[in-house]
Amino acid sequence: MAFDQYHEPPEELSDKTRTFARMIVSLGEEAEAINWYEQRISVEKDKQAKAIMQNAQHEEFKHFGMDLEFLLRQKPVWRKTLQAILFKEGDIVELGEEGEEASE
Repeated sequence: MAFDQYHEPPEELSDKTRTFARMIVSLGEEAEAINWYEQRISVEKDKQAKAIMQNAQHEEFKHFGMDLEFLLRQKPVWRKTLQAILFKEGDIVELGEEGEEASE
């Protein structure tokens, strides 16, 4: 059974590469869920329903962070690049350029 996350024949990919592909897809799914909740929260009038959605969105954000951390542990160059960008003050594009240069 083939899945959309593969662009190469899955049977030719290593277990590590297939796990990586699953985690990339999971990261995207978590981001999509966060977005869906953001939209629902923005229009919800009922305070209790809104609070439940906010709680659920927070859970999805935690999953997003866990997926991202897993991927960064697999790709040290990604971690090095992102360390130059995340949680920093300043122009995001400039920080990105500096991070890219630092990781080359």
